[in-house]
Amino acid sequence: MIGVWSYTVILTYVGLASAVVGISLSALYMTGAIGSLLIPICCLLFSGFCDMFDGRIARSKKNRTEREKNFGIEIDSLCDDICFGMQPAMIVFAMSKNKYLGIVAAVLLVLAGIVRLAYFNVIEMERRADPNNDDHSYRGLPITTSALIFPFLYLLYSIIGEPVAIAFPIMAIITAILNITPFKLKKPGTKVVYLFTVIGVSAGILLIVLSKH
Repeated sequence: MIGVWSYTVILTYVGLASAVVGISLSALYMTGAIGSLLIPICCLLFSGFCDMFDGRIARSKKNRTEREKNFGIEIDSLCDDICFGMQPAMIVFAMSKNKYLGIVAAVLLVLAGIVRLAYFNVIEMERRADPNNDDHSYRGLPITTSALIFPFLYLLYSIIGEPVAIAFPIMAIITAILNITPFKLKKPGTKVVYLFTVIGVSAGILLIVLSKH
């Protein structure tokens, strides 16, 4: 089989599988086959959890070849657009009362996400080619922030109710704009990553608790 097969990409594939489950269940929600988006939201959170640590796992392997490094960059970006572009876009469309606005928001979210990821790959290749370039900051809002933005919006929806539904397409459009806005953002350190993980897990637990009431 073609590809680079090692433990360094397993977590990325697990996050992708979770996203496909979330997308599929979002579609079922729109048909009325399931009654809520709780599981798709949890899938989005879980994909975010996987993304938090897949890079660290990849870097733990010593003596990676250039092919392994380049494959890791490409496969991570491809999976990210499904996990944090397409998956939240489906949730946004499912939550949108105005489906035309939902379609526009979903298209913009996926398009901006994939443009940002491609741009990030180019910048990363340029950085690696220049030994004097030690700039590790992000350009624009990382697409992976969707793993926190939309679960917390859904948490508000679970608490407040229908008035929050209109915020989903609006927030998707704002997120899309921020994805491709050229501002610098420092990459989070280990402590911040752990903090985001705790916040995400807490949000998931709270959503499950609220769903039982």
